[in-house]
Amino acid sequence: MNRDQKAAAIAEIAAHIDESQAVFAVDYRGISVPQVAELRSQLREADATFKVVKNSLTERAADQVGAETLKALLEGPTALTFVRGDIATAAKAIADYGRATQLLPFKGGLMEGAALEPEQIRALSRLPSREVLYGQLVGVVASPVSGLVRSLSALIGGLASALGQVREQKENQTEPAPEPAEEDDNKADVSADRSEIGQQPQDAETNPTKED
Repeated sequence: MNRDQKAAAIAEIAAHIDESQAVFAVDYRGISVPQVAELRSQLREADATFKVVKNSLTERAADQVGAETLKALLEGPTALTFVRGDIATAAKAIADYGRATQLLPFKGGLMEGAALEPEQIRALSRLPSREVLYGQLVGVVASPVSGLVRSLSALIGGLASALGQVREQKENQTEPAPEPAEEDDNKADVSADRSEIGQQPQDAETNPTKED
């Protein structure tokens, strides 16, 4: 590999590291070319790339993008998985393939610039995929929304009932009350009687009898 080829390889690895959300390092000893092709096919679902790298060139690429912590993993045969999509799905694909073939032990990795230990990557592999998590989130959100809809329906129903009662009360209040005719007549008679009674003493004083 001449100088230009090395520069191109370093630039390619640096671009992969810089564009990835996570990078997993494994020991690729014992894996065959057909097995690598099979693993790469499984990793496409997570938008991840499996690449056998040369440690010296990868160290220089790590220096270029500020991923110095990755350099500690570059001992012995190393392959890197560059994950641009679903981190959990990529970790699961490698972990499952490793258990099935007894190959690809994790060395460690990076996620959003932070170092990952092998056990942390295995823990990531046990997480649900992004699609499953989205489904669970939708279920969690939908449940309270359903309760809110039921509550609003009950509230609206109660409000309609209350408005109906208020309307009935207003209609009853606006109905004309029956005229108390007889009561008014009685009051008039009583007033007339009181007037006549009040006038009797005055008539007696102003109109004395002939006997006096």
